[in-house]
This record gives sequence, C-alpha cells and structure tokens, in this order.
Amino acid sequence: MKNQELKFENNINSYSVIIGHNAINFLPKKIKNLCPNSKKIALIFDKNVPKKYKFHLQKKLKNYNLLTLTFVPSEKTKSIKSVNFFLEKLLDKNFNRSDLIISVGGGITGDTLGFVASVYKRGINFINIPTTLLAQVDSAIGGKTGVNSSQGKNLIGTFYQPKLVICDTSFLDSLPRREMVCGYAEILKHGIIKDQKFFNWLKKNTKYIFAKKSKELEYAIKKSCQIKMYFVNRDANEKGLRMALNFGHTFAHAIEAKNDYSKKITHGEAVLAGIILATRLSLIKKVCNYNTLQNIENIYNANHLGYSYKKYLNSKTIISLIPFLKNDKKNNDTNINFILLKKIGKTTKPNSFKIPLNNLKKYSKIISQY
Repeated sequence: MKNQELKFENNINSYSVIIGHNAINFLPKKIKNLCPNSKKIALIFDKNVPKKYKFHLQKKLKNYNLLTLTFVPSEKTKSIKSVNFFLEKLLDKNFNRSDLIISVGGGITGDTLGFVASVYKRGINFINIPTTLLAQVDSAIGGKTGVNSSQGKNLIGTFYQPKLVICDTSFLDSLPRREMVCGYAEILKHGIIKDQKFFNWLKKNTKYIFAKKSKELEYAIKKSCQIKMYFVNRDANEKGLRMALNFGHTFAHAIEAKNDYSKKITHGEAVLAGIILATRLSLIKKVCNYNTLQNIENIYNANHLGYSYKKYLNSKTIISLIPFLKNDKKNNDTNINFILLKKIGKTTKPNSFKIPLNNLKKYSKIISQY
C-alpha cells in the first residue's frame, strides 16, 4: 500500500502525519525542508526499539551532529526526574532552538520527550516517530505532552505540536498481541465516538488488524488519525469539543492509578474496560439504549477482548476507583465529569454529565446487572 500523508492544520500550527511501511525513509528529506537550520539532532530511542532501526536511523542522519540517547519507558519513568535528565543532556551539548529532538518509541516516550521539547529553551523542534500501534493512532496525534505525578497520570504537561509525525507500520511487525490490543482500544473508541461507518467496518475487519494485514492495518491507522485530527483541529487545547476523545478514559485512568501503573493492566486494556463502564453508565442515565451497549460488547466477544472489563463489573471494584476518579483532569468541581455515549458515532457534550460521588456509588450496584 502506498504511503499516505495527512495534514494537521489549525490557526496556529500545521504538520504532516506520514503513514506506511518503511515511511522513516522520508525522514532526511523532511528534516531538510522542515528544520533547515538544524545542525544537532538528539535521537532518543525507547529501549524496546529493535537495534536494526537504531542503526538504520543513525546511518540516515549521519550528516548531522548526533546525540543518541536511550529512554527506559514506564509509567514511573514518565516523570519530572526523567525530563530533567534529558534537559541537562541537551544543555550540556549546547543545543539551540533551531536544533531538533527526534523521539523514536511508544506513547510514554513520545509524551515525555514532547514535554522536554516544549520546555527546552521555551521550545525546540520536535519530530515524533511512534513505534507502537497505540502511539500511532493516539498519543502521537494532537500535541498533548506530559508526565505523571504521584497524584495521577499526565497531570503535568503542555500542548506542543511536532514538526512531523511518521507512523511507520514496519515497527508493528514485532509487536505482541497485547500491544496490538492497546492500540486497538483507541481505534475502537474513535469509531464509537465519531464514525458509525468506521465502527461497522471494524466489526468485519478487526481480526485482520490483529493479524497485521497491511491493507486493513494502515486503513485503521489512517481513519483513527483523521478522527482524532477532526477534534484536535477544532479544539487544540482541549477546552471543549476535544474532551470527547476522553470517552472511557475517566474510568481507564482510575483503573491504571489504582493498579499503581503496573504491568497488571495496560493502558489499552484499561481503556477497553472504561469504554464498557462508560457505556453502561450511559445506559443507566438513559442516554443510550441497550442495543448500543450490545453492539459494542459483540465486538469484544468476537475478538476475545471480554477479559478486559469483566473483572470491573461489580460494585466493590467500581467504588474502589472513586478516590482515583476524583483526580481526573476533566473535573472542575467536586463531581466526576463523564463523557457519555448517545449512540455509535455520537457522545454527550463535554461538561454535560457531572455525577456526584454518592450517585456514582449508587450506580455502581446497577452497572453489573446489564
């Protein structure tokens, strides 16, 4: 399949997202056009990136003064401490704002290094090369950067758009199924919140995404990026419309925090659980109908994804999430701010469903009954 280029554009920023197999071969030409004054490049790799890609990129960028570094990504290293480490390395090598940082890795790596780029001398050129399906369809698109604190996930961050995003699907060849599930969770969410036609396509083609069939995989990535761009182009700084992208994430982030961001549950598995919990809450609030819930759960069952949410369908477990729900970034008072689902392709408006804690405790007893 031919490489595809999507354009992100709003009143302030514009950049391209290139999707395809071996798309990183475009990198040197793109740097020359986008960052013509760059002399130094900090090439920072997620430690999980196979060595062959490291050597390949180093060779392609041999005409630059390269600083090659490695980042060991985890929710615990996604921290101010790590940010400070990279800032000191850049300062030590006297990088200036016309130079360039390139992140090569998953979502944690891209989020952390995007934040580094945004605060280094108030902004240095940044290119993101996401290497996981999750990063390619979600975190690499939209310019949200950030790190975690002891109080919760992504509570320290900025909005900072890259110069370029390259989604090279060859990186996905070595990903285990659990990592593919992580990315698929966001792909499914995008279909649920914005595009019924795409959702129906996913009902037929999800098995091919997990089988890494290039045609279906690249189409799913492209559609996901387009849907996310639709929201980001209209609300770059998440003041309103873009908050719809958080569907399922209020519960998901609480699940991750409760598990201390451990490997017991991945972000994607938490999102899959959060989607079901948020849809069941939508049903309780009479926002959607039972067929909508059943339609979504059918995709889970057909693709062996039910494990992600079944352990969260009891009152005690949901109540145990409440202390973590209170710290969600969307909250602007003592109530929990949820994005709910009206039907496939349409959510409620941001800030229209703020649920008191006592009510949520009451609803937790009903969620498991559907």
